[in-house]
Amino acid sequence: MLVLYIGLALVLLLIILAIIAPKNYDVSRSIEIAKSKNVVFDYLKSLKNQDEWSPWGKRDPNMQKKFTGTDGEVGAINYWKGNKEVGEGEQEITKIIADERIESELRFLKPFKSTSNAYLSIKEVENNRTKVVWGFSGKNKFPMSIMMLFMNMDKAVGKDFEEGLASLKEILENQ
Repeated sequence: MLVLYIGLALVLLLIILAIIAPKNYDVSRSIEIAKSKNVVFDYLKSLKNQDEWSPWGKRDPNMQKKFTGTDGEVGAINYWKGNKEVGEGEQEITKIIADERIESELRFLKPFKSTSNAYLSIKEVENNRTKVVWGFSGKNKFPMSIMMLFMNMDKAVGKDFEEGLASLKEILENQ
């Protein structure tokens, strides 16, 4: 009888945790770059250019890469397979709004399967000064949603976005 009560208590606990767990995540960071919006946008729309400023590329210099489609256009795909820190997955450009926004779908295969929507939005702050917002969002599916009660996605990924944007700024401002 005790085993039955313990089992019911565990099931009830899982149900409660599933109800209160965050169902979505949205992480973004921004930076201002002393370059024109056109220059920033033309650089950002290239998936191959991301290798120069992305923090994950630096974590595995031996990462396998494969590009398909026309880089900088909707449908272009960047596939990667790397060490435990970067995992395996692909990024596909899904939408481009000229000089404003680049949207892509991130499909993570390892260490665990998930899909997120990523974006880079660009806005002219003043002449030759552009604000870049880099972000991604997605849904936390059960049982991952319960894990998100104990993990802060903003803290986990936010530092990487800040590092990447700082590299992007340095690269573009030194061109």
